[in-house]
Amino acid sequence: MCSCLGLKVTVPSHTVHGIRGQALYLPVHYGFHTPASDIQIIWLFERSHTMPKYLLGSVNKSVVPDLEYQHKFTMMPPNASLLINPLQFTDEGNYIVKVNIQGNGTLSSSQKIQVTVDDPVMKPMVQSHPASGAVEYVGNITLTCQVDGGTRLVYQWRKNGKPICINSSHSFSPQNNTLWIVPVTKEDIGNYTCLVSNPVSEMESEVVMPTIYYGPYGLQVNSDKGLKVGEVFTVDLGEAVLFDCSADSYPPNTYSWIRRSDNTTHVIKHGPRLEVASEKVAQKTTDYVCCAYNNITGRRDETRFTVIITSVEAGEACTKGKITVPISKYNWNIAVFDYIHVSSFSVEKISTLQRQKLEGRPESEYRKAQTFSGHEDALSDFGIYEFVAFPDASGIPRMSSRSAPASDGVTVQDFHGTIYEVIQHIPAQQQDNTEDHGTTSGETQYIGVKSQRNIFERNHLESVKNKISETLSYV
Repeated sequence: MCSCLGLKVTVPSHTVHGIRGQALYLPVHYGFHTPASDIQIIWLFERSHTMPKYLLGSVNKSVVPDLEYQHKFTMMPPNASLLINPLQFTDEGNYIVKVNIQGNGTLSSSQKIQVTVDDPVMKPMVQSHPASGAVEYVGNITLTCQVDGGTRLVYQWRKNGKPICINSSHSFSPQNNTLWIVPVTKEDIGNYTCLVSNPVSEMESEVVMPTIYYGPYGLQVNSDKGLKVGEVFTVDLGEAVLFDCSADSYPPNTYSWIRRSDNTTHVIKHGPRLEVASEKVAQKTTDYVCCAYNNITGRRDETRFTVIITSVEAGEACTKGKITVPISKYNWNIAVFDYIHVSSFSVEKISTLQRQKLEGRPESEYRKAQTFSGHEDALSDFGIYEFVAFPDASGIPRMSSRSAPASDGVTVQDFHGTIYEVIQHIPAQQQDNTEDHGTTSGETQYIGVKSQRNIFERNHLESVKNKISETLSYV
């Protein structure tokens, strides 16, 4: 807005964008507060580094155009607005409007409007190279945005609707019409578009999803039945269990199943699923391997798991001296203690017994015993155990010489000790046809743990016993 004494000339914008071939209207408003006998309006046009050129003018309602432009520019005085029709690239420049008021004197005021002329943007198209795709961490992808029409183009790349910024793997050409992804990764998978704009329009390309080969990642095995603890599945005898092997990969993996027995391996099936009929399994404990292979990336992965066939019936009992505890059959008959399970059991169930056993000792020894669990290297304690029961006499006074009747009429004798002392006395070997032994003088059977009947677990229990003996010696 320009004000000269009582005269004010205003324009909505000092920059106006026009489309080539269409009409462009330049609105102008003015006002004054003094008497006027004559109102003169003049329009001038100038390009960079040139002198202003007269286009047309008026005095009151009489218009005097420049004969060169008389059919191109239109004005309807006393309205000072200007219509340009049709607009061409040569019409781009600065338009100056000047208003003069003749009264008790002459008042003058002017404004300048910059006009740009553009062709609208046509719909862009994105090409991905190579069209066949690229392998993760090995190949590169180039996206090129092509536009057949438009001026003063500005390119912006988007992934999933959000602008892409330059980083270690993304870079752009000087005009931003090319995007380089070097190297590609799985995280680069997505919907890419190219948004092209100029002062008068904008258009976005169709979505392009580059092909990126990756994987396998996150290989895992699941089953429709059985209990999974870590990498071990426990299955009831007579069940047919379907195992499913899956991994994130493109293209989809090829799968193969391997059974391990007697230090040998056998490929037993190809495909993502394996059915195991428990009654047909020769061994109670069988190791399996699922292998996933991506034939495009050349990468493979495998996961190992163990299937344990259980057949312990409800009501089976285990006897320790005068202690008889019926086994409650839960959804599983075998508890598999890995690092987490053993550690939590030690803290929640055994620490109370340890504290009772250590009563009367110096406080320094008591504290030391509390912080030493015997499971600093708990991975070596991994094994397969049949968990039956261990009396929890929480809140009941315990005396080694006292006996109390059990719920089934069998005398139950309190036992001072920890689960480690129970495990410590497990026999090193047990035959497959082991039966319950009678209790003789000097002999004691211990509840809580019994090894699975195979050489691996027996050897493992022997090492566990040795470790617990060291722990108890420390305490």
